[in-house]
Amino acid sequence: MFNLDHTVSVVIGGNGVLGSAMASALAEAGSKVAIVGRDMEKAKAVCEEIEKNGGTAVSFQADATSKEQLEKVLADVLAWGGRVDTLINASGTNSATPFFELEMEEWDRIMNVNLKSVVLACQVFGKHMVDQGKGGSIINISSVSSDPPLSRVFTYSASKAGVNSVTQFLAREFAPSRVRVNAIIPGFFPAEQNKKILSPERIESIMRHTPMDRFGTPDELKGAVVYLASEKASSFVTGSFLRVDGGYGAITI
Repeated sequence: MFNLDHTVSVVIGGNGVLGSAMASALAEAGSKVAIVGRDMEKAKAVCEEIEKNGGTAVSFQADATSKEQLEKVLADVLAWGGRVDTLINASGTNSATPFFELEMEEWDRIMNVNLKSVVLACQVFGKHMVDQGKGGSIINISSVSSDPPLSRVFTYSASKAGVNSVTQFLAREFAPSRVRVNAIIPGFFPAEQNKKILSPERIESIMRHTPMDRFGTPDELKGAVVYLASEKASSFVTGSFLRVDGGYGAITI
């Protein structure tokens, strides 16, 4: 049920901490994986780790906010793997700039990386999935900050709320073509974009609101990704938000 043999997966942001774990999970399940990112040194290291564990991977350099570069990646992936079955949108950036100090340059940068990249990737790779007529799975990486928004991260929260809306809209649009669109809502996983805002006081507040009383580890996202990527396991699942948050979303006071 969770076998991804003979499939090809594209992981945009697959060179990051969480993206690399998800890419590894797809490879472990049998998928050929294309790692897409700007930092080729990190991307190649992810590929080497996947191949060391018996998987198949390749890296492609691209700015996820450029449609032209994503179209080039699609052509390169098709030349390499012949098809695209799964798309993971895992690019992300964050900032704790107070609202009244927020400049539109920063707003645009975060919105571009977190939301525009998802829209563009779904236009490029989603259209290919629809046109190829074999179904497919798009998995967007949202956040517990998407609803309700977390304090201190205004633009990040707004961008992730947008990801949720895009996910549900495209789930409806792509369903007739058997292309499923879902989102994973991770809780707190220390990664590049949030380490700088995890002060001791912030960590204490997070733990008070997380019933499991700990951070998540990247490997704990693997099962969710493979489940949503597998047509056999999640064939009737689209437009859904799968929480992997240690109970964060189940608590109020």
